[in-house]
Amino acid sequence: MSSAYKLLPCYTYDDYCNWEGQWELIEGIPFAMSPAPRPEHQRVAGNLHSEFRSAIKKAGCGCQVYQPIDYKITEETVFNPDLLILCKPIEKSFLDFPPEVVVEILSPATLIKDRNTKFTFYEAEKIPYYLIIDVEKRIVEVYKINREGKYERMNVDQLHPFDFTLSICGFAITFNDIWE
Repeated sequence: MSSAYKLLPCYTYDDYCNWEGQWELIEGIPFAMSPAPRPEHQRVAGNLHSEFRSAIKKAGCGCQVYQPIDYKITEETVFNPDLLILCKPIEKSFLDFPPEVVVEILSPATLIKDRNTKFTFYEAEKIPYYLIIDVEKRIVEVYKINREGKYERMNVDQLHPFDFTLSICGFAITFNDIWE
């Protein structure tokens, strides 16, 4: 073990709860969230939330769409995804079980973390769907967990509905609608 690693502090969820501002905690190391999201990011997040909410309501399955909330994976790892879909209730002040769908909308400050670190954590948690949205390129990447427990990138035609199969229901959304 390197001596530099020994000198790094290791923070926990209890420490995280006392910090001001917006943070994520990855294996005990705090990461400040980037400045407030750009207007395009917020617009796409709002549109995607509406698309998911409408489709879930139409399916009548009782799942819920959440905007950033604390997703506590371990005492030392807490993420705030842009959107989550859950099909069972949250009974604590944070989410402590894997969601059915997690969405990260890329920004220059989070691109590497979203594509690598979070991808690895979400895959290890076996979250059924991980969506990465690139607002600048207008691309939606959908990853679905396969039988081997690995994410597989799905073919997405943004002009046609994409089917989601969750634990208690299924629904479809058309991603092209989120750019409006």
